[in-house]
Amino acid sequence: MTGPLGDATIRGYLDSLAAAVPVPGGGAVAGVTLAQANALGSMVVSYAIGKPKFVAHEPAHRAALECFDAGRAKALDLADEDARAYEALNKLWKLPKDDPARAAFPAAVRAAIAAPEATLSTAKATLDALSLLVGTTSPSLASDLRIAIDLAEVAAAAAQENVRINLPSVADEAERAAIRDRSEGVLAAARTRAQDLRRRMAGG
Repeated sequence: MTGPLGDATIRGYLDSLAAAVPVPGGGAVAGVTLAQANALGSMVVSYAIGKPKFVAHEPAHRAALECFDAGRAKALDLADEDARAYEALNKLWKLPKDDPARAAFPAAVRAAIAAPEATLSTAKATLDALSLLVGTTSPSLASDLRIAIDLAEVAAAAAQENVRINLPSVADEAERAAIRDRSEGVLAAARTRAQDLRRRMAGG
């Protein structure tokens, strides 16, 4: 697939994902999944904005909508960033270890971790925004809201898989541990938030 992910057709994206090529891969799936979570959030809250029934929640709803609109675009941008980082890293992996170009390997590893870690953080922010919709939007859109919550959690977990797969390539043990602890902490927080939102929606 050539060009930005956001410009691809759904069929074109899926055909590229199914092909035996390095990208798009898991990073694209994480980004697209997160973009869909944000899109659903936008749809749910858009049905509430401007309605007298939900006027008390208008400021929170508008803040959430702004987050969803930005999150949708950012998720796709991060998917493209993840693909570029992986392509660069993949090229370096194929070089002999004594090739001078391999000096760029540590920076390439960091870039391959930075994109999914940013996706993970964006997924957590999306869940925080979705929390503003629970109990304040139309009950008829509850299934859409639950799906948005599920997708954001899945996107967080998918992004963390890409962090984990690259961690062994970080040579410095302290740096490796710091990235692991930081990212696993964000994932745990995202999962806790998603579980709490599902409980709230179930009336628990």
